[in-house]
Amino acid sequence: MPLASLRPRLAALVGIALLATGLTSPAQAQDRARNPAAKTMPIFDAHLHYNWEPTAHFPLDKVLKTFADNNVRGILATSRPNAGTHALVSAGQPKPWVVPFLRPYRIRADIGTWYGDRQTMKLIEEEFPRGYYKGIGEFHLHGFAAKSDVVRDVVLFARKHKLMLHAHSDVVAIEELFAVDPQARIIWAHTGFTEPADKVAEMLQRYPGLTAELSYRGGITGAGGVTAEWKRLFDRFPDRFLLGSDTWINERWDDYPNIIGQYREWLADLPPAVAEQIAWKNAERLFGPAPEAVTKP
Repeated sequence: MPLASLRPRLAALVGIALLATGLTSPAQAQDRARNPAAKTMPIFDAHLHYNWEPTAHFPLDKVLKTFADNNVRGILATSRPNAGTHALVSAGQPKPWVVPFLRPYRIRADIGTWYGDRQTMKLIEEEFPRGYYKGIGEFHLHGFAAKSDVVRDVVLFARKHKLMLHAHSDVVAIEELFAVDPQARIIWAHTGFTEPADKVAEMLQRYPGLTAELSYRGGITGAGGVTAEWKRLFDRFPDRFLLGSDTWINERWDDYPNIIGQYREWLADLPPAVAEQIAWKNAERLFGPAPEAVTKP
């Protein structure tokens, strides 16, 4: 009998033998290794924009329902202009838990000019007295543009008022931000997009105040789920990662359930304690304590 025709029978016999001895097959072990709680555990969305563009397409009541439907119990809220964040703060708490960040943009063009514009600090100083901001960002900053006087003033303002920074930046800019304030607390938006896992590990090791946010981040998963190198990274630094939707355009709001669903899919590949930290416990540690409603499943 050809070997190929024997394989199904052999597999069945192996399965029976394993069952009789109380052991599991490799496929069963893999199924057991997945974490079913990931499908329902709370999520903290650490990169959310409610800019002016989606307000007609996705009104506030629809936004709040979207969070509830996807068990997103906390958000790091930013907007351009900051009016969208004001609306989320007013409508959201305690469900969802809203952590507002002050964005140094008035219009989209500010993305490429804010770090050289003296009006940036004026905007921050006028907006900050609202009293509820926990950080500044998300801001876009690359290379040695981070050496500007405006950037230095923003970092020093954050240090003075114990604020975090949310930086959409390359490695060079992150290094420059820490050069201004070695004790800074920085959320690295997108974790550099495509920086190799070993470079991410190097940055996390070098800068204890750096937290990596994973929206649009490539390389985490492959054909078999979370890749071996990223499993090692999550195992080594389970307290240093956050999730995010990055709803910067209307299409991201339309796709919100799928974005959160994809996170849940690969969180299920991780040990439950690691998955919980990445999903929401790291956010609670950074921004908490969270309202009681957030922490109870």
